[in-house]
Amino acid sequence: MYNRKNLAIKLSKLKGLEKFNIDLEQYQTDTQIASELLWVAYQNGDIKDKTIADFGSGNGIFGIGALLLGAKIVYFIDIDKNTLEICKKNLLDFGINNYYLLNLDVSNFDKKVDTVLMNPPFGVQKRKADKRFLEIAMKFSDKIYSIHKIESKNFIEVLCEEKGFNVLDIIEREFVIPKIYKFHTKNKHLFSVGIWILGRNI
Repeated sequence: MYNRKNLAIKLSKLKGLEKFNIDLEQYQTDTQIASELLWVAYQNGDIKDKTIADFGSGNGIFGIGALLLGAKIVYFIDIDKNTLEICKKNLLDFGINNYYLLNLDVSNFDKKVDTVLMNPPFGVQKRKADKRFLEIAMKFSDKIYSIHKIESKNFIEVLCEEKGFNVLDIIEREFVIPKIYKFHTKNKHLFSVGIWILGRNI
């Protein structure tokens, strides 16, 4: 059985993205933050034997982590076919088979799931891109674990109130993006994010 430390080690072996699309605000999710999000979700009973959706799945770090922690099935959803190919390779390398790869915009996802895991676009390149991810997640799941810039706090609280959700917790962390785009002037960009845990009002 995994603990948080060896889960992070296992996830660090995943093949990462090779090309990044700025329009989709693609970047590699930090292994430590991903493993923390997964471990908290697991301890809360929201992964083991659950149906999971990994929105904007990229190389599959959240969904694969969920499967390693005993998820029943995972939907990997990404609009970028190339990133899904990398995700598929990682799944094959791990010998995992209880999943679906869906090459589509999250707006077209229509499956009821127990939990959504995601690190959506921050809405820098396309305004409100993060809001769209949250709205779809709230439509099809009662529990959401999502990474957002810490200054998104007010907007997420308002959206939760509108959609009948509660902010159950915010775990604040530092997030590092390496120099991957031409406009990046520093070797790494450090900023504050929160792991948001959202639950539907019952």
